[in-house]
Amino acid sequence: MFRVREQLRCSDRLVNACGNKGVTVAVLDTGIGKHPDFDSRILSFKDFLNGHNGQYDDSGHGTHVAGCIAGSGYASDGKYRGMAPCSKLLIGKVLNHKGDGNIEEMINGIHWVLENKDKYDVRILNISIGMSEGTEKERMERLLRAVDEAWREGLVVVCAAGNMGPELMTLSPIGTLKKVITVGCNEGGYFGNREYLCENYSGRGPSPFSVKKPDVVAPGTDIVSCNLHIERRGGKYRNAYVSKSGTSMSTPIVSGGLALLFQKYPYFSNEQAKKKLQHSATDLNLPWSKQGWGMMNVERMLGS
Repeated sequence: MFRVREQLRCSDRLVNACGNKGVTVAVLDTGIGKHPDFDSRILSFKDFLNGHNGQYDDSGHGTHVAGCIAGSGYASDGKYRGMAPCSKLLIGKVLNHKGDGNIEEMINGIHWVLENKDKYDVRILNISIGMSEGTEKERMERLLRAVDEAWREGLVVVCAAGNMGPELMTLSPIGTLKKVITVGCNEGGYFGNREYLCENYSGRGPSPFSVKKPDVVAPGTDIVSCNLHIERRGGKYRNAYVSKSGTSMSTPIVSGGLALLFQKYPYFSNEQAKKKLQHSATDLNLPWSKQGWGMMNVERMLGS
């Protein structure tokens, strides 16, 4: 995350200038594990798969995603902190240990977030889940309606473009929606011509509803964030962080940037936040179907 913050011009000075009153980000994923980087900022956890009461993550994906957004970097002296380390988290477990789930659990998770939106001051819903078109049409349409409802209720919905690229029109179905902020992966040349970059398989637009999709891109290759399998020995943490790749990582990076935006401008609507993100992005001079408006630029986005 250190290099990601540098790439996106997210300096410590900018983060500190946003104050320490973090907003709440809802994350629907595989859950969240016990990790010192989250301290006491997990406000509520609900398990839609097994009905367990205590927070847990049997995959590690959700813990990594949450760390990209709100990890404090405590176990790394700040090096691997997330984008918005003051943010609070509302966690819904809708995916199993393999990262699989069904549409009903996703819909229930969205409705749960909406029911708790005012109680926990939720401003952002992060969905780092790529879905294929193979799902039965009527059920998929119900899910898309639920996502649209979340936007109408004032949440900024940030979702992954998916990892089915690089052909055109390979966005995850949720990512095709016009209102949501769809995030693709791009490293902005950081790794040169290295093989196996996330941007080479990031989902591409356009969507049936919008020409400029994805909306923006962010790094997603070898992102270092919170590790579910952290150990504590002799008062020191071991294996506190792990590297993962995919648009699942790019998405919470953008969610974290938007959390900072709401910290600084708490009166912004979701529409205002989306426009601010889009219009401040760095143009990478790539096709719209690959970069949308460009790469998130936190410094420019938080400017007046």
